[in-house]
Amino acid sequence: MSRSAPALRPYLPDDAPLLAAIFAASIMDLTGDDYSEAQQEAWAMAADDEAAFGKKLAGELTLIATLQGAPVGFASLKGADLIDMLYVHPSAVGQGVGSALCDALEKIASARGTKTLKVDASDTALEFFRKRGYVAQQRNSVTINDEWLANTTMQKQLDGVATPGGHA
Repeated sequence: MSRSAPALRPYLPDDAPLLAAIFAASIMDLTGDDYSEAQQEAWAMAADDEAAFGKKLAGELTLIATLQGAPVGFASLKGADLIDMLYVHPSAVGQGVGSALCDALEKIASARGTKTLKVDASDTALEFFRKRGYVAQQRNSVTINDEWLANTTMQKQLDGVATPGGHA
């Protein structure tokens, strides 16, 4: 059976509970090498209030990636130039979901005239963004639910020319 590429669709309000579950599973299952259990739990708690989480997603340009029709990841663009969230369910890692979401946000930002796209990448996501041409700018410490977590602000120059075949 050949693996199908992820399909993308816009966020819908009914998606909030499922995306909250993807968010928590991604954090708890994928970030253990970089963050303590207390840090993971504090971070994942950001989705405990599904209404507030849904409101945040609805307030940004949020895309959902699906495999065989089932949501397996999501990403959001905050404002014109910040990838605010990019989360993939652990069961779908390595299937092009994160890349498809990131490609789409880069194309949208570029089409809107954005020259530089930024992301505050978790230590777990650093290599993913580095491979995509993002360059580390600064280290940050953020407090989430009384736990300190480190991340890195990274940025990528967008050339503003989207070419067929997915290479901007």
